[in-house]
Amino acid sequence: MTILTHVELRQLEHFVAVAEEMSFTRAARRLSYVQSALSVSIRALESDLGVRLFDRTTHSVALTDAGEALLSSARRTLASVEQVRDRAAALQGVLRGTLRIGIMQSFGSLDIPALLGRFHLEHPHVEIEMRPSVGGSQALVEELKRGGTDIAFVSLMEDPVGVSATQLDVEDLHLVGTPELLPRRGGRVELNSLSDVGFVDFPTGWGVRTAVDRAFAAAGVARRVPVEVADVGTLLQLVRAGLGVALLPRSIVGNDDTLQVRRLASPMTWRVVMALPAGRPVRATANAFAELVTEARSGS
Repeated sequence: MTILTHVELRQLEHFVAVAEEMSFTRAARRLSYVQSALSVSIRALESDLGVRLFDRTTHSVALTDAGEALLSSARRTLASVEQVRDRAAALQGVLRGTLRIGIMQSFGSLDIPALLGRFHLEHPHVEIEMRPSVGGSQALVEELKRGGTDIAFVSLMEDPVGVSATQLDVEDLHLVGTPELLPRRGGRVELNSLSDVGFVDFPTGWGVRTAVDRAFAAAGVARRVPVEVADVGTLLQLVRAGLGVALLPRSIVGNDDTLQVRRLASPMTWRVVMALPAGRPVRATANAFAELVTEARSGS
């Protein structure tokens, strides 16, 4: 689909936000925009193009065929404009624009908030947007590949197509729980001894969950997961309350005296990476932050 010359970039930004969020409410929140004004902008875009881009009901928003066709073109157009802006800012010797970061809730390999503070001091004209995801690392990677973020910090077992990943850390997972639910201290815990144990775990798509599911499947051991929660703090609270045990890296458990930790007989690891898009140009802001992360990692 060819984008008509009188369509405004602002309208394309609005369209892409609604298409990615599948919600006018969430898109308005993401854009810091009034929802009614966002709806007016989308209707004006549809009028300019002469097609309906979304099927709207009271409870849902879905792309039409025309909307699906426009989405990739809109993303390419916005990416091209961002490149021009990056180059213009570089000529002025000043980094400008937006740094959109997809980030997990918790990892101990680097202090990303501190690095973002340093980045902000060095590049005060860059607007930083944090994009967490309840869908975990898998959803964050998909968002990066779609162009919704510029850089992501995620847990991956292997590097997917369309992503350039730099490994930041690898940690062993440990069995964590209250003393009443854990095996007595002694040797390392075999996975086949945990078939009747109830687990508190993250939803499918989270990095820890992926590592644990694969390890149990490879060992041919069934696992019960009666409790799933998409929040690190809540998961730890539920484990403390005795609702089940969990398999976690020590960096997430921290120095919690209410929980005990057991090592596994078969090592299970959690891999944390910095991910950049491999299928499109990397934003200057993302390159600058990636360089800062690499510098901090090499100095640690």
